[in-house]
Amino acid sequence: QVQLVESGGGSVQAGDSLRLSCAASGRTFSSYAMGWFRQAPGKEREFVAVISESGASTVYSDPVRGRFTISRDSTKNTVYLQMNTLKPDDTAVYYCAAGSLVLMLNRQLGQFWGQGTQVTVSS
Repeated sequence: QVQLVESGGGSVQAGDSLRLSCAASGRTFSSYAMGWFRQAPGKEREFVAVISESGASTVYSDPVRGRFTISRDSTKNTVYLQMNTLKPDDTAVYYCAAGSLVLMLNRQLGQFWGQGTQVTVSS
């Protein structure tokens, strides 16, 4: 079992930056790929980014590529999402997930999920 706790959300202006963190419990952090997803009001949950178990591979969705960076620190059992040049369209609840990289990337299926953190970007 892996428990995930997100933090770092907030309300910012367009063009600002935020860094989300997701702290994972347990000793098996390095066994899982880690992903970030988001869900805006009235919309379906969408994939944002994923990082492989080793951290060597990352994949981003088109709307965030070049602005967001996913990283992981195995010494802290934490995955990060650095979000730069935020836009109002980035407003959503952001969720952290752990599981299979392929399933998260292709089917948005995570084995474990966090509770989410709200990001609000105003123009």
